[in-house]
Amino acid sequence: MTQTADTILNNPFLNKGTAFTKAERQQLGLTGTLPAAVQTIEEQTTQAYGQFQSKATRLEKRLFLMNLFNENRTLFYHLMDQHVVEFMPIVYDPVVADSIEQYNQLFLDPQNAAFVSVDAPEDVEATLKNAAEGRDIRLVVVTDAEGILGMGDWGVNGVDIAVGKLMVYTAAAGIDPSQVLPVSIDAGTNNQKLLDDPMYLGNRHKRVYGDQYYDVIDKFVEAEQKLFPESLLHWEDFGRSNAQVILDKYKDKIATFNDDIQGTGMVVLAGILGALNISKESIKDQKILSFGAGTAGMGIATQIMDELMQAGLTEAEAKQHFYAVDKQGLLFDDTEDLTPAQKGFTRSRSEFSNADELTNLEAVVKAVHPTVMIGTSTQPGTFTESIIKEMAAHTDRPIIFPLSNPTKLAEAKAEDLIKWTDGRALVATGIPADDVDYKGVTYQIGQGNNALMYPGLGFGLIASTAKVLNSETLSAACHALGGIVDTSKPGAAVLPPVAKITEFSQKLAEVVAQSVLDQKLNKEPIASAKQAVADMKWVPEYK
Repeated sequence: MTQTADTILNNPFLNKGTAFTKAERQQLGLTGTLPAAVQTIEEQTTQAYGQFQSKATRLEKRLFLMNLFNENRTLFYHLMDQHVVEFMPIVYDPVVADSIEQYNQLFLDPQNAAFVSVDAPEDVEATLKNAAEGRDIRLVVVTDAEGILGMGDWGVNGVDIAVGKLMVYTAAAGIDPSQVLPVSIDAGTNNQKLLDDPMYLGNRHKRVYGDQYYDVIDKFVEAEQKLFPESLLHWEDFGRSNAQVILDKYKDKIATFNDDIQGTGMVVLAGILGALNISKESIKDQKILSFGAGTAGMGIATQIMDELMQAGLTEAEAKQHFYAVDKQGLLFDDTEDLTPAQKGFTRSRSEFSNADELTNLEAVVKAVHPTVMIGTSTQPGTFTESIIKEMAAHTDRPIIFPLSNPTKLAEAKAEDLIKWTDGRALVATGIPADDVDYKGVTYQIGQGNNALMYPGLGFGLIASTAKVLNSETLSAACHALGGIVDTSKPGAAVLPPVAKITEFSQKLAEVVAQSVLDQKLNKEPIASAKQAVADMKWVPEYK
């Protein structure tokens, strides 16, 4: 296809805007289609940041950035590279929630996403092919948006989650934005507000489950692997009843992972390993209490379980380290309506003389004396002073991670946890937390943010042409992230800060790629993991 001025200036992967040189303008038929001045990317970035700052609200700032993203990917990432900490919450969590809620009203551009409809299974392959437009796709992020964290079911609006996730991949790890594809699986929605909205852009029917749904997922994976054989497939925000089932079906066959199940678990495990590096304790000596036994909570438990088995324990021995607590209290073998994931972490009533009383968190903490307590419950303030003091009375360095977000749903505030334990707690939160000054020590609080893990993990898998992602590689990545902790510094964070994400994502990618090569799981011959990662890294500069 011959490139016209129009197609070049409207192609975000090729467009340079006012940075096209005079020679390029002549060669590409752009003479006279742009103002005369030729700007550098630095000048464009300064100009764009000024416009960004002029926007009054965070949603307006997001809309400005999305427009820039739709027009000129290189400039967008050059700008984001300079303001990654400032932009992350705007292009992704939490401001992405506002854009999802108002997706139908704000819709202007599909952002190179593929919209797979459960009502048209015969169109799946054409859908992916059309959206990719001949690009060499190496990374696909797919969501059906049934289980968006803190939001629930948002149907086709949830495609913004996939778009935002890919932005973080590029900004943090350096995957080429022309090699990524966001995908929405539109299976309908159970969100009545959307079904009643005359402007809703998705399939206007209740969510489809069962064989019809899984048939579309199968067709999607088959087409995705056929069209993009070198790609990594990343599942995002699928509902409780489907997420684990889908992951289990494909994880041993293709390079794939589910960020809500594995990514969250990996970051939390890395934080625990970081905390244990500080306390000089072994993971094999910990009692782990999960408060909130949904997809995230059980994904975290599964990841820690795998690590205990990597450390030499049998599955039965590893299971003895876990206590899962949900709204009905401690989960027992005979608890009703257990999910498949929960069944792996139940306890027997015969272990406790007061089993019938273990219906709330405080009773369970008193009965089991956990050394690690992880909150994914979205129940605000449930890690109370009395519960934390009870926990701290039985362990020298309690590891406490209130991970529910946003802030209003957190189980506890970092500042309170430090004070209630007299500075002994090793804390990570789900949202960014300020440093805590207590008795002359500044405690830095790690953030259990999946963005610390998935960009480097995904990039390493892609660069090494991994066939699959297994427990050994996951463990290597967790140890690498947990090993970045400065154990010599009083008050050190258990996880590295998001501000250094671009640095340690590279390190993480190298460790992951090396693990793949060591296990001979690479599809293509690769001499050096470090070189493969370096060669694949995309830099936001005009070519």
